[in-house]
Amino acid sequence: MTRRRLAHLPSRPTWRCQACGIAWPCSAAKLNLLAGYREDRDALLSYLAALRDEAAAQLGAVLPDGVASADLAERFTGWASAR
Repeated sequence: MTRRRLAHLPSRPTWRCQACGIAWPCSAAKLNLLAGYREDRDALLSYLAALRDEAAAQLGAVLPDGVASADLAERFTGWASAR
């Protein structure tokens, strides 16, 4: 039997990684995103900001206390900012 490997993509509305189960973007997802957007960091940051906003809305609906916007900013865009 062949095992199919899951991609490191977000599982909505929990925003956990489909492959490893940790908060998305996980380390593997970050590496994949950096590689995919290596020539356009601004596009990566725009994409991640849109996902951050989507996650804020969805997590606010499923978590009783919601998620702090500062936590989501670091989780989604803080790591990808130009250094």
